[in-house]
Order: sequence, then C-alpha cells, then structure tokens
Amino acid sequence: MTASGEGLVQLYHATASPFARKVRVLVREKGLLDRVEEISVNPLADPAELHFVNPLGKVPALVLADGLALFDSPVICEYLDTISGSPRYLPKEGEKRWQVLRMQALADGIMDSGVAMIYESRRPEAQRSPDWRQRWQNCILRALRQLDDDPALLSGPTNLGAISVACALGYLDFRLPDIGWRQSHPHVANAYASLCELPGMRATLPS
Repeated sequence: MTASGEGLVQLYHATASPFARKVRVLVREKGLLDRVEEISVNPLADPAELHFVNPLGKVPALVLADGLALFDSPVICEYLDTISGSPRYLPKEGEKRWQVLRMQALADGIMDSGVAMIYESRRPEAQRSPDWRQRWQNCILRALRQLDDDPALLSGPTNLGAISVACALGYLDFRLPDIGWRQSHPHVANAYASLCELPGMRATLPS
C-alpha cells in the first residue's frame, strides 16, 4: 500500500472477537469498507491462512497491499486511522492522544479478562479454577468502576477509546451476561447505549 493509503487490504477476523470487532467498527465509521476485504476465520481451528499472516494465530490481522501483515488491534486501528482524513479517531499528539490510548488499553484489558473467563469455562470441569475466574471478573469490575467514576472519558466526539469500550461491553453482554454490570455502572451504561447506535456497532453484532 502506498503512503496515501491506496490499494485493497485484507482483514482477517472472527465475528465473536471483541478485538476484531473494534477494528471492524472503525472501518465502517471511517468509511473504509470499499478498501478493506473482510475474511472470516476461526482462530481456534488453527487455519493455515491465518498462521501465514500472523504466526501468533490471532485475530485481527491486516494484510496490506504490499503483503506486509499487521496484527494486534491497537496497531491495526492506528494504521487505519491514518489512511483516510477526518474524522480522526486517535489524536495525533497531545494529552488527548494519551487519554484515548489509555481508555483503549483499559477496554482491551476488559476484553482480555472476558476472553480468559470464557476459555476457562471451556476447560474440563475438574481443571477449572474458580479463583482465576473471580480474579478476571474483579479486573473487569475495577475497570468499569474507573470508567464510571469519570464520565468525561466517554463523553464528547466518538474516538477509538470509546469504540474499544463499546466493543468490550458488547462482549460482556454476548458471552458473560451474568456479570450484570449495568445497574452498578450507570454512567457507563448510558454511554454504551449511545455508542450502540453507531452504524459500525449495529453492523458488527457478535455471533
């Protein structure tokens, strides 16, 4: 791909992955659907095509027109945010940039803990660890508490941090509804309801 962002790129994703959803939402909000070919794969099946572009065997992975593969959702999102103009979802510099990156990291931590809980629940029952499950759930609740204690984080124009939080919360609803986070985190719940109205969110519901 050229510096101007010309050329078709390929996005390997799984529809249940909150990390991949974050990228797919950004693609739609940036108006990049005509420049991104989405390829659905099942990472747990260890597909050779995914391993070829990402030796870690994870989604999302983005293959550029020149064959270079990018992986890890923050890296892919930052790349996509640079290949078209306004609006920018990740500020180029300054305090706001670090605030957005910090919020994205917090959301990614929620995703990490949620995915770990699901994988743990799929292990043979005798091998499951209630202590680890509780530890991961506590991480999620602490992150949500921090977001709820500072409503300004999710206010204002939509940015990459807010999209990341929305995808993390969507994953909790999809895979871990028993956490029941809304009642105890009203500011986050209100912000999430608004973010769910984004076209990119509506078009990428997990399945």
